[in-house]
Amino acid sequence: MAHVEEKMTVERWPSHPETASLEGKNKLTGFWIFLGGETALFASLFATYLALKDHVPSEEHLKAEQLFHLPLAFVMTMLLLTSSLTSVYAMYHMKNYDFKKMITWIVITILLGLCFLGLEIYEFVEYVHQGHTFRSSAFGSAFYFLVGTHGLHVLIGLGWATLLVIRNMKRGLSVYNAAKFNTFSLYWHFIDVVWVFIFTVVYLLGVLG
Repeated sequence: MAHVEEKMTVERWPSHPETASLEGKNKLTGFWIFLGGETALFASLFATYLALKDHVPSEEHLKAEQLFHLPLAFVMTMLLLTSSLTSVYAMYHMKNYDFKKMITWIVITILLGLCFLGLEIYEFVEYVHQGHTFRSSAFGSAFYFLVGTHGLHVLIGLGWATLLVIRNMKRGLSVYNAAKFNTFSLYWHFIDVVWVFIFTVVYLLGVLG
């Protein structure tokens, strides 16, 4: 059955549009279940990294404290945390039935995410040039698996947000797509939280030894 979107007015717009329909409630429930699986995935990757981070072939091989650039990782962290804040602004305007401002803040979120991803790619290229590759050591494999998996999630989130913007530019806001925008925002917050743990466990503790 084709979905029929109901046109809304500011006065009729619900205070929680993301859960105003049964479909929205089901999306939210399903997404929390999905995040439970994602949490288990990253927990296993963190455990693997902590177990293997000191496993390098020889003393000459670069270790975390010699390899990681904390200022660069800090800039990446600020970009991603700022993008989380801009996604909050987007959801604020969604709840106030302001489609244009919501889209504006989502686009800003996408741009910040692209900057983060660009810096992460630059970082990986630098490490490879220094001999720190996926196959160079157990430390290298664990690092690229963990940070690379997070980077893949960022890429998926950027593609998701871009498609949402493109598909709904002419549709405006409805209870139907409000649930979709809200689900993306929750996903984006999740990958931001995961990065905070990566910054702390991998970069900060790595540099501090």
